[in-house]
Amino acid sequence: MKSGKGLPHSKTWPCFHTHTSRLRFGMRQRSAALGGAVALRFVGLLSAFAVIFGAIHHANAAEQSLGTKIKKILASPTPVPRKHQKRSTKKPTPSPSPTNSPKHKKVLPTPSPSPTPRKHKKKSPTPSPEEKASPGPTETPSPSQSPHPQKKGAPNVTLSPDEIAGYDSYPPKVRQILDAGLALTKENLGYTYGSADPANGGMDCSGFIYYLLTENGFKDVPRDSSQQYVWVRKAGNFNAVLSRHEDSFEFDALKPGDLLFWSGTYNIDRDPPITHTMIYLGREKRTKKRVMIGSSDGRTYDGKQRWGVSVFDFKMPPPPNSGDAKISPVFVGYGRIPGLNGD
Repeated sequence: MKSGKGLPHSKTWPCFHTHTSRLRFGMRQRSAALGGAVALRFVGLLSAFAVIFGAIHHANAAEQSLGTKIKKILASPTPVPRKHQKRSTKKPTPSPSPTNSPKHKKVLPTPSPSPTPRKHKKKSPTPSPEEKASPGPTETPSPSQSPHPQKKGAPNVTLSPDEIAGYDSYPPKVRQILDAGLALTKENLGYTYGSADPANGGMDCSGFIYYLLTENGFKDVPRDSSQQYVWVRKAGNFNAVLSRHEDSFEFDALKPGDLLFWSGTYNIDRDPPITHTMIYLGREKRTKKRVMIGSSDGRTYDGKQRWGVSVFDFKMPPPPNSGDAKISPVFVGYGRIPGLNGD
């Protein structure tokens, strides 16, 4: 082999050609294997990325769901527990008006409705101790302050002059007084303690006498029964009665229009101790019994109790049941109305 000459032709070098072909084939196989390995790694990476992305997505979804629940819980208001207050047994006092009133405001008592005005409207004088047990000198006591509780009995009674024996022979002034008294018995007036005016719906015993006499021209008539008794005694027209029998001679001087007086009809400390008064009417034709007119809180007519201005039986009270004479009615006596002597 000579130097400087080119390589021999492939045909001349068959071994070299074969070796080159093998080398190329091996390189191709290695390239294919390398490409497959790269592809497998890429697929693996994609799978891993998909797994990681799915986990992150599920975690985010779970986190969002949990967050939504928390927001809903926080958004809904928690009810404030109420204190269990004890129920009061007292009924609530109604407010007098819807406006707010300041604290410690004194509630004025609701005034009682005034009764319907009647005829003979006249202002009552200041009641005396008989009509007032505890109120001040300018107050008019309510029925609850009265020693005579309000009761209901049989209806009030009236009589016509024709039902009274000898009525036509009475002196004119006496008939005038008794006619006015009988007219009051027709007005269905009750017994109203402390009243001397029929416009109040009733009167007490001395209030009836006071109103009847002042309306018929008599002046300076005392208001209470005790002072009316003194008024008659001072005029020298009084007849005392000690007997408890109605046919006693002590009644021989009794005439229609006379004032009648009792003590002990209720317990009160006064001097003189006169507690009740009425006016004598005469004898009833039907029964021949003595009758009187006035205002009472339980005296009887025809055996039935009456409360108010009415006709009543004039009869002597029974003996006292106890040793305390202050609570046992006693008839004291009778007397002519001062100024009526000349009739």
